Amino acid sequence: MEFFEVINRRRSIRKYKDTPVEPEKLRKIMEAVRVAPSARHRQPWKFIIITDPKTKQEIHRRAYTSKDFILEAPVLIAAVGYPADYVCRNGNIAHQVDLGIAGEHLVLAATALGLGTCWIAAFDQSELKDILGVPEDAHIVALFSLGYPDETPPPKQRKELSEIVMSEKWGGEPPEWAREANPSEAPKNI
Repeated sequence: MEFFEVINRRRSIRKYKDTPVEPEKLRKIMEAVRVAPSARHRQPWKFIIITDPKTKQEIHRRAYTSKDFILEAPVLIAAVGYPADYVCRNGNIAHQVDLGIAGEHLVLAATALGLGTCWIAAFDQSELKDILGVPEDAHIVALFSLGYPDETPPPKQRKELSEIVMSEKWGGEPPEWAREANPSEAPKNI
């Protein structure tokens, strides 16, 4: 699949087929994560692959009670910032930015392999740490559901480039190229 097609096809999937994810595909996804850039190349992350139905039940019961789709996803992946102590010069907490980049590598690699994901941040940090045995000085940034999609959500409406791009400073006019509609570019609804 061509790169921009992958970006345009990525969706948050909340309904999965009862089909296991092949180990080769999990390895490719995690290889994509492994090569993600990070501040000072610290790679401050660990990823926990969860396939045991009992563990998923425990997560659902104690740490994420909103939606049942995590129970039907063949795989859950916890993205953990560790060590979680480095703050960039600009004030950003490095592991959160770094895991944002690695997480996007994860979801795009999964999409390219015909799999679906949902990026989950609505969970109880302390309960999930307890269930997964994550140390106190680590931080779980995200939980990803992963599997073969059993739905095809429609694209969501996105803002125009002219609404999100400014020239030179905050409040600056959008560049000319951001104001022009270009039908050969990616659609607004991705």
